[in-house]
Amino acid sequence: MKDQLHISEQVCFPVYVFAKEIINQYRPLLEELQLTYPQYLVMLVLWEYKEQTVNQLGEKLKLDSGTLTPLLKRMEQKEFVSRIRSTVDERLVNISLTEKGLALKEKAACIPGQLMESMNVSAEDLLSLKNIITKILKK
Repeated sequence: MKDQLHISEQVCFPVYVFAKEIINQYRPLLEELQLTYPQYLVMLVLWEYKEQTVNQLGEKLKLDSGTLTPLLKRMEQKEFVSRIRSTVDERLVNISLTEKGLALKEKAACIPGQLMESMNVSAEDLLSLKNIITKILKK
């Protein structure tokens, strides 16, 4: 009988290594855009929704405000986003794209294809992997 506590028997270990590897594959692609991987995720949400509160971003990205706030401040310094406190509820901070942030979308359009190429994997394989992961995360 196999020892279930061998690292080679664990699902979590290759998932952990893969997560690190995929972020490493993104790094050189994102450096050209002056974005870190978490900043890229923020941009993906904003390119889709145009404006979000910090809380909405946190919910979509599974990040807390303590992680998001400094990240958003750096993005504001790069003039990719603007952070504006709500006049209705001052506890809310609205994050929206600037013209520079919106223009970055064109430059980023090639990233998914470049990532697929660098990982030497097909779109079908990635879709299968994404579907399995999504199924597991939905619990």
